[in-house]
Amino acid sequence: MSITELTQRKAAILSALVEQYIRTGEPVGSEAVASSSGLGVSSATIRNELATLEEMGYLMQPHTSAGRAPTDLAYRYYVNLLPPRPRLRGIERRAIVHFFDEALANVDEVLRGTTQLLSKLTHYASLALAPNPSETAIARLELVDLGTSTLLLVVFDTGQVEQRLLEVRPVPPADIDRVSRDTIEPLRGSTLSAARVAVRNRARSASGDEQHLLERAADALDSIGETGQSGHIFLGGVANIAAQEVFERRETLRRIYQALERESAILRLLKQAALTPPVSVMIGRENPLPEMWEASVIVAPFVVGGGAMGTIGVVGPMRMNYAAAISAVREVADRLSTAVEALSP
Repeated sequence: MSITELTQRKAAILSALVEQYIRTGEPVGSEAVASSSGLGVSSATIRNELATLEEMGYLMQPHTSAGRAPTDLAYRYYVNLLPPRPRLRGIERRAIVHFFDEALANVDEVLRGTTQLLSKLTHYASLALAPNPSETAIARLELVDLGTSTLLLVVFDTGQVEQRLLEVRPVPPADIDRVSRDTIEPLRGSTLSAARVAVRNRARSASGDEQHLLERAADALDSIGETGQSGHIFLGGVANIAAQEVFERRETLRRIYQALERESAILRLLKQAALTPPVSVMIGRENPLPEMWEASVIVAPFVVGGGAMGTIGVVGPMRMNYAAAISAVREVADRLSTAVEALSP
């Protein structure tokens, strides 16, 4: 069912009903809407409008209750009416500033802490997807002679460090230093994907010890890329989903927990959502995961060195406080971009 344009009165009535339902979780009657909408019309007029909105697919009447509850379509219409950047409350803004003022050592630590921060701000479950190393710029890249072995050291703009011991035959230290200086180190600033290609191509045209070292280095870069290809998801405040008691059925909770445990499915979801910045809101059946059809997901991308993109967001009930959640997710994503950029060596 698609969204149709509503008259100003219908839109005001629908917004008032959605806001009251979000607060109470109880079906809303015409008198409650009349008192909260500020339209100055009678309850009878409101009842007629509610009946029309129900016929249009925006409302439903649970059980035999006289009140009505919003459908997925109503939530979508309501969210579309929100300002592009809802205001963040002062206490929430101060909590975000305080968190990012603290010294954090690496991107994993930042993301782990950020999920906890978002779950405290919104009281929903939170999740974060770390940037894919293959798309992240390299701040430092070199071969290190350890005497008995050779180490490939990779430091990304995110502060993430990867080290690989290379299985190489005995090579003079001077040759290791030369290959590192002439071929490996100049790749600083490249993405991991580009560095892998460059080293592999150089190995094909080289010979002797140089070719041997470059082939092993290319294998190590491939290993780093394969390790990070699936992405790494951080979860925070998952217990909030059950603590709020906003999902009416235990079966709903079970399905949502199962979905969150399927890292590959959540990974695809976050990558898809990140394609629609600055913030993406998936409500009910808009979610590609059927297990999440009774939940809403709000996510925003954050960008780090080299243009690599990660994602941060929250999962909660469809009757979540969308304005507050959107403002928190968007503000945290903006701060996260700056914080991770500052970790660059």
